[in-house]
Amino acid sequence: MSSKSEENALRYRRAQSVTTAEEITEKEKKARKSQLDKPIHKPRDSLFSWSSEFTDFTGLVNWGFLMLTVGGLRLCLENFIKYGIRVNPFEWIIVLTGYHEGDSRQYPSVILLIFSVVPAVLALLIEKAIAVEIISPKIGVSLQVFNIVAEICLPVIVLYIKGLEFSFVGITTVCLIYLVLFLKLWSYVQTNHWCRQGKRGKQYQNTLRRQSLSAPNWNNLVNAEQEQSIEDEKAEGKSSGLVKYPDNLNLKDLFYFLLAPTLCYELNFPRTTRIRKRFLIKRIIEVVFGVNLVLALFQQWMIPSVTNAVDPFSQMSVIKITERLLKLAVPNHLIWLCLFYLSFHSFLNLMGELLHFADRSFYNDWWNANNIAVFWSTWNMPVHMWAVRHVYIPITGLGFSKALASIVVFFISAFFHEYLVSVPLQMFRIWAFLGMMAQPPLSVISKLVEKKLGARWGNIIVWSSLILGQPLAIMMYYHDYALLHFAPKQQ
Repeated sequence: MSSKSEENALRYRRAQSVTTAEEITEKEKKARKSQLDKPIHKPRDSLFSWSSEFTDFTGLVNWGFLMLTVGGLRLCLENFIKYGIRVNPFEWIIVLTGYHEGDSRQYPSVILLIFSVVPAVLALLIEKAIAVEIISPKIGVSLQVFNIVAEICLPVIVLYIKGLEFSFVGITTVCLIYLVLFLKLWSYVQTNHWCRQGKRGKQYQNTLRRQSLSAPNWNNLVNAEQEQSIEDEKAEGKSSGLVKYPDNLNLKDLFYFLLAPTLCYELNFPRTTRIRKRFLIKRIIEVVFGVNLVLALFQQWMIPSVTNAVDPFSQMSVIKITERLLKLAVPNHLIWLCLFYLSFHSFLNLMGELLHFADRSFYNDWWNANNIAVFWSTWNMPVHMWAVRHVYIPITGLGFSKALASIVVFFISAFFHEYLVSVPLQMFRIWAFLGMMAQPPLSVISKLVEKKLGARWGNIIVWSSLILGQPLAIMMYYHDYALLHFAPKQQ
């Protein structure tokens, strides 16, 4: 009771003090207004001071956008004056279709893309064989691992044998599709493995409950129990409309998952009831316009900037390298933003709408990320959810630390980033790998900056790494590629 009375007394004193201060302020105002000099000043903070609590900077934001527009127009005019109009739609068609790819127009990239169906069907057949107990689960898992590893290695092997018959765009597309297929098959196999374990766990529990009974025909009793549980599961699945394992093991289910805009397999995906025609038409227009815009920016702006960056790198001139890096950063970042919107919003929403796929969380507000860790967990949600579900949680579930699980996730990501660069270029470098492995320590640094200097500076570090890190890697790869393929041979 005493503590409550003390609290009430403290509140009363505070209320009295506030009331007294307000009374004094009002008395001062009345006294100043009654003066003959017509006072106009009063206690106020400047708008740029934090204590002013002023937040409406709309005009300055408009000024910033206007200055960016003026600077962008100047860069465009400079580019047109220096290089002329380099955009050629006919070259886009040749590059995208692989018209000059291979001998006698065999289109080896197209053949590899069609062949990608084979590992997927093999994974389904192995899962069916395990489900009907033709092969044991251990042998089945071994076959699945071999199938998935062979699938991701196939482009490397074919490119090593017939490297000259592939175009850069063709083999890059093949590597990207085979990488997506690798992640999807990993999820497909692991999810079915979880379903088998869960089903056997239920059967084992039912068996334990029956072991306390004494019956002359024990085998018949166990078989009857298993048949009854299977019938109960089927009846439950029909009543709820949910697919149960192993009813999901069919071609229709597999190919829906392969086309769905996700990397994580489920037996029952959330579905929409209809296709929104206006939404679909908007996404189609965005995809068509976005592809043309990206290709035009590549031809007109990106390729000349990258080509002109070779000499400064060869001369190891720090000032010239910095100038080339900053000049390349603008078109590279603009193209990266266009590709992000084109891929994660336009294309994935287009596929989701066509397939009635209801989960459209393809990205979060990564642009507000206050440190590197938040950025990597928000900008590419399909990959993030796959990494958490199939790598991070299984590793921590085995008793390992979260730090180790995070390093393993970044190691896998670094390996596949290097895979997507080194294999199409047909030269092994580790710049992309090192760039990704630098993210964990950079994440620690950005968190310290966020903690010491505030969230705004953490966000600035995130944007700085995006704007400057990518063009630096591009310049390094192109420099090595130019020295390997275009440098004169010393006799």
